[in-house]
Amino acid sequence: MQIFSLQINSSAIHSSLNNTVSSLIEQITPELPHSTFVTDLAFIMIIGAIITLAFFKIKQPLIIGYLFAGMLIGPLSPLWSWILPDGGTSSDVLGGVGILSDISALNLFSEIGVILLLFVIGIEFPYAKIRNIGRVSIGVGTIGLFSTLGAVFYGASALGMNFMDSLFIAAALSISSTAIIVKILEEMGRIKTESSILILGILIVEDVIAVILISSLQSIALVGTVSIESIFVVVLVATGLIVGTFTVATRIIPPLIDRVAASEHREILLLSVLGLCFGYSLLANIVGLSVAIGAFLAGVLVAESKSAEVSKLLASPIKDMFVAIFFISVGALMDISQLENYILLAIVLIIIATGMKFGGNVVGNFLFRQQRNKSLRSALTLASPRGEFSIVIIKTGIDIGAVSTFLFPLIGVISIITAFLSPFLVRVSDKIAPIQQEKVNE
Repeated sequence: MQIFSLQINSSAIHSSLNNTVSSLIEQITPELPHSTFVTDLAFIMIIGAIITLAFFKIKQPLIIGYLFAGMLIGPLSPLWSWILPDGGTSSDVLGGVGILSDISALNLFSEIGVILLLFVIGIEFPYAKIRNIGRVSIGVGTIGLFSTLGAVFYGASALGMNFMDSLFIAAALSISSTAIIVKILEEMGRIKTESSILILGILIVEDVIAVILISSLQSIALVGTVSIESIFVVVLVATGLIVGTFTVATRIIPPLIDRVAASEHREILLLSVLGLCFGYSLLANIVGLSVAIGAFLAGVLVAESKSAEVSKLLASPIKDMFVAIFFISVGALMDISQLENYILLAIVLIIIATGMKFGGNVVGNFLFRQQRNKSLRSALTLASPRGEFSIVIIKTGIDIGAVSTFLFPLIGVISIITAFLSPFLVRVSDKIAPIQQEKVNE
């Protein structure tokens, strides 16, 4: 009887909250149509601002504040399960209740955040800088990724996971999070150092390999074999896009941007560079590559123009908004209520993945004769964070029925912990390899 009464009371609270919020929004802006996404966006911005301000006051990276805000208001947060028992979002993988109700729309906007983040960062790196680290990035990135993949695969197998679960979790944990690393380096003012240029090059290489891995894992899961042809095609297409950008597009696009800038209309310049950003991302997506690669290459093209700094200033505020949505929505998808079930397994896998990623990158830097400080800083920065591609790989495995569903909350827990660890590892690199001894590229 008490349980029945509690359910009635909880439902009444849920209904009352929904009616109150809807009524308040309608009263404030009665002339506008409203949707669940508008309500979600309002909560994201308000709660995100409050939480990130608190984290700023205690001198913690804003990215951690974004993730924490998402965990508080997401549909998988246990904080709201007693208040909103019948609301929220549910699906085959995600199930729960919370303030946010339109996760699919948030995912769309978060992808825009990743595109804009990589585009603005690409403006920091003209072709001359990238050319100096191309060969090193490919070598170090490949060694670090596949050594981590092998170590995690055997470690997961030893912990009792079956073959497919071990293979997918190993692939997911072998790829560092481009969005998290770039945001941390940007916040800490490290984005122009030599080690950061090397890190960005390695992340681009890993993004290309991630696309190949997803295709290969799907082939293994569905037909039991690796498609050599699909791997060859992805590598060939990625090489063609990058080479074409640096040889042909660098001679055509930058002069066009300068002509637009000469009109002295900032709105037109903003629309032009954003059109280039999303157009190149679309091109990369059409040919089967990551949109992040296309966005970064578009930024490089803008960097070759004389109006690069103005373009960056115009695009940065838009980028900041969508990046905040990205990290908050990532936090919202993390099922922290499952933490006690997977925490030990997550910790063991984090130790293996972080240790091997650090070791693999150090070995790769040594083989390519990189400076000690640059090697240590890049290896420590790349060691920990797992994020967007890790989640995509596991989600792909679950969608095709190849892996156990518990891998999704597991990768969520791992993503949260490694995101929290990353800023501290960057600070450790400051002590081991002081940034004052490393050249800063202006």
